[in-house]
Amino acid sequence: MVLSSTDRRSGPYQRILLKLSGEALAGQAGYGIDTDVLKILACEIKGIHEEGVQIGIVIGGGNIFRGIKGATKGMDRASADYMGMLATVLNCLALQDALEHEGVHTRVQSAIEMRELAEPYIRRKAIRHLEKNRVVIFGAGTGNPYFTTDTTAALRAMEVGSEVVLKATRVDGIYDADPTMNPHASRFDEVSYLEVLQRGLKVMDSTAISLCMDNQLPIIVFDLNQKGALREVVDGKAVGTLVR
Repeated sequence: MVLSSTDRRSGPYQRILLKLSGEALAGQAGYGIDTDVLKILACEIKGIHEEGVQIGIVIGGGNIFRGIKGATKGMDRASADYMGMLATVLNCLALQDALEHEGVHTRVQSAIEMRELAEPYIRRKAIRHLEKNRVVIFGAGTGNPYFTTDTTAALRAMEVGSEVVLKATRVDGIYDADPTMNPHASRFDEVSYLEVLQRGLKVMDSTAISLCMDNQLPIIVFDLNQKGALREVVDGKAVGTLVR
């Protein structure tokens, strides 16, 4: 999708895909949905939306149910993943409600049909919503088991023509070791796709990284809890870690 020069904003990114973990919505509790966190997140998204950024969002469901965790406890992996997909839809509807309370027009599109709650995912329709400055929230993953919401984020970003995937986490970038466990861990300002794969850096799963690498789609990993970080990222400031 090519945007005309007259439609472009002054910042480097016109259309983004924001990847949120389900845990980001849980706040300090670690599970469920924290409405205070939702409000803060909605205000951050509203801020960049008002600058003219077209926003697609993919949310995980780990604050409610994580498919792979259920599978390790004896559940059938496919069944557990479908349950995880439904959990993502709950998060999508919660974020939609929070955004619309802030006056931001949204659409939820689900890869699993549930017409009373969300539109079915249709690529051309999603692009049209973005062109009309609606925030599009993609639910239910890819609609297939064994694929993570990281892979969904990479896939949807490429399908709708996003210029970057913004991976919001609870740390301020990518480290060579877990910074919560190793105080001497070093943060990367920039790293290549291949280095992420070869070193097993915990950014996104390998399928998502490979998809982005094959299509030269950059990823920026940043700290969602740092106030104003999302705006700084879309304004092109050196925040977090760039994967390219």
